[in-house]
Amino acid sequence: MRPKHLAIELSKLIPHPCSDVELEQYATEGDLAAYWMLGVDQLDDVNGKHILDLCAGNGILGLGCLFIGAGQVTMVEADPLAAEVARKNCHTLKSKFDAQTTVIEAFIGTDEIDVSNVDIIVMNPPWGVQSKRADRVILQYAFSQNVEAIHVLHSAKATHLEPLAKEFGWEVEGILESKFRLPPTYSHHSKGKAFTEIICWRFFRPGNSKIPIEEIDELE
Repeated sequence: MRPKHLAIELSKLIPHPCSDVELEQYATEGDLAAYWMLGVDQLDDVNGKHILDLCAGNGILGLGCLFIGAGQVTMVEADPLAAEVARKNCHTLKSKFDAQTTVIEAFIGTDEIDVSNVDIIVMNPPWGVQSKRADRVILQYAFSQNVEAIHVLHSAKATHLEPLAKEFGWEVEGILESKFRLPPTYSHHSKGKAFTEIICWRFFRPGNSKIPIEEIDELE
């Protein structure tokens, strides 16, 4: 599937409600989600695999993988409103795919999450701007899972991801740099719109790098 076509399909989803500032809810836009998930597929082949989408929001990342050929998608979301939107989006796509989709409403690190046999994790977690270290428990949960790869969208300014990953035996490579649009979602925002630099990271076990060294050097 071409990025443009996937972006169009993802733009049809019910959008993230972005109702809770404490959860740092900023929606991943369709164009970015499309390019990123197609990159995930190129590197780790999502076809037929079980994808776990953490901090799923309206489910755009997990459902993006569904369009590419994932065999099962599980989404975990703490906000009841966002989880309900994700369920509605899954229901809308139910007739198009044979794959199983599940939405779990839970706080990672607090609630028990019953999920198994996951192949790949994708996520756009809170970055810890409103609540310091808000992403740590989510990253720690991901790094403790027995999966093939973990893909994370995060601020380009973040420096804690690599050392935290190494504690759990993971290595990291950047696969995409982009700008993330921050619309005036909440009342404290003064600008009509703003952008911030982001990097989409791929975490892998030693020996499973997929990005040539020269490309990593260019990214850095």
